[in-house]
Amino acid sequence: MNELKPYDKLIPYDLNTELFSDYTDKRRMVYIPPGRTVKYEKHGVLNFPVGTMLVKNFYYERNQQTKTEGRRILETRLLIRYETGWTAETYVWNDEQTEAFLVRTGDQKTVNWIDKNGTPRMVNYLIPTKNDCKTCHSRAGSLVPLGPKVRNLNKVYQYGEQVQNQLERWEWRMFLRDKPGLEQIPKTPVWDDPKTGTVAERARTYLDVNCSTCHHPAGTANNSGLFLSLEEENPLRLGVCKPPVAPGSGSGGLSYNIVPCQPDQSILHFRMQSVKPQERMPEIGRTLVHEEAVELIRQWIQQMECAACDI
Repeated sequence: MNELKPYDKLIPYDLNTELFSDYTDKRRMVYIPPGRTVKYEKHGVLNFPVGTMLVKNFYYERNQQTKTEGRRILETRLLIRYETGWTAETYVWNDEQTEAFLVRTGDQKTVNWIDKNGTPRMVNYLIPTKNDCKTCHSRAGSLVPLGPKVRNLNKVYQYGEQVQNQLERWEWRMFLRDKPGLEQIPKTPVWDDPKTGTVAERARTYLDVNCSTCHHPAGTANNSGLFLSLEEENPLRLGVCKPPVAPGSGSGGLSYNIVPCQPDQSILHFRMQSVKPQERMPEIGRTLVHEEAVELIRQWIQQMECAACDI
């Protein structure tokens, strides 16, 4: 189990752009009960059947450069679909890496690792409480999956010696139905791969995955009026020249969420750079600055057509 190798009824999968979680690596798997299917619905929505289990393992390679020094698994999160809806559970791994135990009150682990640049790093990794899961996974008061959207699943995956598009693999395994041809299926870019999209496209995708979980009309931060999903087209709702609803220390003394071509005057950029609990965004799920993503958002704001924001 601690090698994270799924048995044959658990299908591994990956995402084009994933949620940042303090530079952890993740191993995802999905279980669909025999005889049941995932329905592909309009607008690229996947309707998972009762009995579905989405599994996400969080771990650090002890040396992310070589990946030859083993890994430390921290937690395994489950989203389980019951007749009454989805529920979230978290299992925390012991230090011996032999077992994981159900924990609903959260936990903290101090982790040391070497990052992709060869730099020694340390983090006090926070494992969420059961209520924390509701904060991000809530849509109009109901718990829902966030990562496995069609546009984020539309990519190839290495299945042993075979490489195959994930959606085609699911269809081949006969648990995805009503899927159109791949040419009709949307695909999000990889946020840090310039070959997959423009700066604006990749920045919007990053915000969609990392921020629109709450900043959505049906999310827990809907009272902010700041909506960061890919579907949002209104510049004001995206934060352009938009003052915060409740300015305070979280605004950094700045007046607008985004000031075109001025990232240093933009609250969005400021909050992504902060690690203070009262300032950082997202509020939960990270304690470190995602430095590469901050740079991408900086470039995106810098490329906007300059305009003065008037109070």
